[in-house]
Amino acid sequence: MTSTTDGRAGAPPHAESLSLRLPDGDGGTAEYRPSAAPAVPSSGRPPRSRRCIAAAHVAADPLAGNAPGAPARPDWEATLAFRHHLWDTGLGVADAMDTAQRGMGLDWAATAELIRRTGAEARTRGADLVCGAGTDQLDPAGAHGLDAVVRAYTEQLETVQEAGAQPVVMASRALAARADGPGDYAEVYRRVLAQASQPVVLHWLGTAFDPSLAGYWGADDPAEAMEHVAALIAEHADRIDGIKVSLLDAGLEVRLRRMLPEGVLLYTGDDFNYPDLILGDEEGHSHALLGVFAAIAPAAAEAVRALDGGDTDRYRSLLEPTVPLARHLFSAPTFHYKTGIAFLAWLNGHQPGFTMVGGAQSARDVPHLCTAFRLADRAGVLTDPELAVARLRSLLDVAGVGR
Repeated sequence: MTSTTDGRAGAPPHAESLSLRLPDGDGGTAEYRPSAAPAVPSSGRPPRSRRCIAAAHVAADPLAGNAPGAPARPDWEATLAFRHHLWDTGLGVADAMDTAQRGMGLDWAATAELIRRTGAEARTRGADLVCGAGTDQLDPAGAHGLDAVVRAYTEQLETVQEAGAQPVVMASRALAARADGPGDYAEVYRRVLAQASQPVVLHWLGTAFDPSLAGYWGADDPAEAMEHVAALIAEHADRIDGIKVSLLDAGLEVRLRRMLPEGVLLYTGDDFNYPDLILGDEEGHSHALLGVFAAIAPAAAEAVRALDGGDTDRYRSLLEPTVPLARHLFSAPTFHYKTGIAFLAWLNGHQPGFTMVGGAQSARDVPHLCTAFRLADRAGVLTDPELAVARLRSLLDVAGVGR
């Protein structure tokens, strides 16, 4: 297969036969023909200069009940195979995070099973795995005290540690509903961190991802909350590997990055501005723990491997074309980005059907998904254009969109 200088393969075979009609945004349809080609990684080795982790989604069992409010029934074979796909590219895996629909369809029973199963798979290959520990077995609307929040965190932390994964201490809706100020957050996190068997990753999830987390860390303004976060990390730096920041504000992320103690990492969760944040500046750089990396895994891994060797031109040529796709997938309402991640996994053959727990495949409309298809093509992350076109056509047929 031929490739261009930026590491992309040549045009897909039989490109003219792949034409299909997509919504044009004006109430009609227009012909679209895939033209870009997938990025081709040079190897599956993990990047060296940055720790790069993709947050993975969950494929639903199409033969089981996965209606809104029903217990989640994952397709375990497809779900675990997707994690091996991410590891094969050289990326680490973040499991049981918000990308896996924590608090949006994936209940704690299914989450605990997911952590155990993925942990077992990671051990077979010595793979990089982090898993979310939260409090979502509690009803956020319930009258829970801080002790109940700590007990819920403890149960989940133990599950993650027993699975052999590094814990990510996720933001807690129950804590956000109960905490009276920064002191309550400091008390809960102190007690939770004391039980960790290894340094953990903290998680700051902004309101674009979860509106119920408004005021987290004890301040409505994230810039003010940053002072509380930095103080917490400084006090417990020996128990904290890093913090994942998902505020979609590059300036705030860089500010916090410069406030961290030596040895504590900043993992960007900014799915809008990740190329510049990972590249960094003369004062440092961010590592990556990103939902969008699951959708662009081969390109992302190869881009950061290029950065390992100082080839910033190739890094940018591979990663920057993925930004329009990422910004579309994470457009408002941002918390429905999981639908686009699952959609692209289906187009690329990583699961048999476009199904999600909680029926979340219906959270984005057909025009949104068709735009995601176009942008994925332009970014070079459709690994099999013929399969992607065939699958999209089947969706368009069901939706009543003519070819």
